[in-house]
Amino acid sequence: MRYGYHCEECEEAVWPATSRGELQWLKNREHVVREVARHVQAGLDTWITEGLEFLDHHNGHSVILSKRP
Repeated sequence: MRYGYHCEECEEAVWPATSRGELQWLKNREHVVREVARHVQAGLDTWITEGLEFLDHHNGHSVILSKRP
């Protein structure tokens, strides 16, 4: 089972390689993670970067946590 974000308005989805819990954590704390990202020189985990890019691209849209087999 894979989890990801799905934009209900654009019908686009992204499936970062991480757990449902981590994706929910990122969505709930997006503003905090973005602030930390500005101060981290080594970079963030790939799934965090991928998730933030998707959330940024769909800012203001209805983005839900989704799953696929």
